[in-house]
Amino acid sequence: MTKALEGFRYLLLRRWLLLILAISAAVRFVNLGRPNELVFDEIYYVDGARDFLKYGVEVEKGASEFIVHPPLGKWAIASGIKIFGDNSFGWRFSTALLGTISILFIYLIAKHLFNSEKWALLSAGLVSLDGLHLVMSRTSLLDMTLMFFVLVALYALLRENFWTAGFLFGLAFATKWSAAYYIAFFGIYYLVRDLQRIRTNKENDEGGSQNYLRATTLLTAQLGVLPVFVYVVSWFGWFKSTLGWSRNWGAENSGLLPDVLRSFWHYHSEMIYFHTHLTENHSYEAKAWSWLLMYRPTSFFYETPKGCGESSCAQEVLALGTPLIWWSAAIALVVLFGFWLKNRQFNTSFILLAVGAGYLPWFVYPQRTTFTFYSIIFEPWLIMTLVAVLRIYYLSTFGNQKLKFFSIIFLTALIAANFVYHFPIFVGQITTYDDWHSLMWFKKWI
Repeated sequence: MTKALEGFRYLLLRRWLLLILAISAAVRFVNLGRPNELVFDEIYYVDGARDFLKYGVEVEKGASEFIVHPPLGKWAIASGIKIFGDNSFGWRFSTALLGTISILFIYLIAKHLFNSEKWALLSAGLVSLDGLHLVMSRTSLLDMTLMFFVLVALYALLRENFWTAGFLFGLAFATKWSAAYYIAFFGIYYLVRDLQRIRTNKENDEGGSQNYLRATTLLTAQLGVLPVFVYVVSWFGWFKSTLGWSRNWGAENSGLLPDVLRSFWHYHSEMIYFHTHLTENHSYEAKAWSWLLMYRPTSFFYETPKGCGESSCAQEVLALGTPLIWWSAAIALVVLFGFWLKNRQFNTSFILLAVGAGYLPWFVYPQRTTFTFYSIIFEPWLIMTLVAVLRIYYLSTFGNQKLKFFSIIFLTALIAANFVYHFPIFVGQITTYDDWHSLMWFKKWI
């Protein structure tokens, strides 16, 4: 009887997961082609994807074009165009697919960290209710692809599949350079952990140096060399073509290395210069300190069309995280850090490190032009921070257990209501101007 009840409970929980994934897929794919035009930086990335399908590299009016991001994210966009055509659905298909699948991996990661179906379901459910995750899933930028590969790489690390993790980190690095921070943070973390294990477990000093060297060499190959190799391979179109920017620079400037490698290095030195000197003003730029507060979300699209039944209408896609999630998670981040200082458990360390790797490096470049939607890379981990604190609260010995349970349900219901309330500006619905204005809680959101 007990086994039958456990089996029924397991099936019920799995049905909840399927429901979360089904709803997540529906809100991402239904009307995915709206707006039926390029929004925000889609103008650059879709154009690049078109060039990849035609030339293998990015060109402008038949001439080489200098591009500041690696190619893989644009190849992902190109795959959607190849399957569904050069239209707004085709542009966004790949990011919508990866955004949906990412929720499954969030569930798997949370289940591994919390050893619980219920907390894993809550993690996946809260991410599915986040507006920023939804907007980035429905827009053909690079950041959802970046977040997906980083997320799956970290799942591989949790399962101690280091070669797989290195390969996935390479895919993330080949999408956007900010993946390098995750490679560095977690590479150092696991190296220190392995060296501490060797120091603790070795029976005597004999052979200790060889063990240290072996562990360092292996992890460097897995989380250092392999990602770089994958990154270089992702530039196959540039190596194959003669149209790529800086492709012939090495032949025109002598040096010790082969021409193609010097050309490749020159290209990357110019990319580094661009990223470290990007200080142009933008009306929607937001400094890193403000991201958790959703102080200045990025407007991807705004028009005043007809079709709302009134004389004044509005249509917007605003890269806004569901406010109640982000504000609650910001508080939870401080609380969880306090718990970590007292009890440095592995799951807490892993979550905080995943948030820090995606967030802290941006404080090093305060002068750089940045946007709130960059935070999507650590968004799943920020929400797992909130879940971790709710779990600590629920499992604590103080208070009434039923009251704590219903308070968590109440918070989740409020977040769901907040998501539904702001849903029109996540998916570009046409509303009356008054309805749109009621969604702008702060002047900085306009």
